Amino acid sequence: MPSVITQYLRPDKSLVQSFASLGSATVHEAAGRIGAVNPAIKPLRPGIRILGTAVTVDCHPRDNLMLHKALQIAEPGDVLVATTGGLYDAGYWGGLMATSAMARNLAGLAIDACVRDSEEMVEMGFPVFCRGTCILGTTKCVAGNINHPLLFGGVTVQPGDLILGDDDGMVVIPQADMQRILDASLRRVEAETVKAEKLRQGITSVELNKLDPVFKSLGLIEE
Repeated sequence: MPSVITQYLRPDKSLVQSFASLGSATVHEAAGRIGAVNPAIKPLRPGIRILGTAVTVDCHPRDNLMLHKALQIAEPGDVLVATTGGLYDAGYWGGLMATSAMARNLAGLAIDACVRDSEEMVEMGFPVFCRGTCILGTTKCVAGNINHPLLFGGVTVQPGDLILGDDDGMVVIPQADMQRILDASLRRVEAETVKAEKLRQGITSVELNKLDPVFKSLGLIEE
């Protein structure tokens, strides 16, 4: 039976916001190269960032009933993470829903499908990651699940997981690993700052990354 879970563990909001200055690629690498969402799911426009905790939404193809229910139960700082049964070509979300989401201080929408009213949502500043835009409408008559584990863009998402997205893509971080991956991400930023300074001083990336033994092992010949 379809069901909506409203009670689940949420991470500390200050911990979530500690990721605000970090890029998706940095976090993905620091996490051990996990959590990378299918790159077909992109920001609605360049420059859009998304950061928050997941509310998972399983919609029936060409039906957005459960997105409306998710809007009702989501809390400030949540990102709605939605799938649509693999049928992408419909406008599952639009300007009116974004208006409601902003009024409730939600952190954004990540949907493995299309949306519409894109210009309106960009102008109002509501973060959306999606597969594209489509003007086809949807019904509101089929029940689904909210806050159950969800396969989203090839990544399993649990309610309360961290959702981080920018122009490079989206990454999903398990709630239980957030502090460890935050610490690793900050260390990675520090290390890359040191590397960047060495590159500015003229050292080559081959020297910096100690790649000469790799070339030698591959039998590369310089003539």
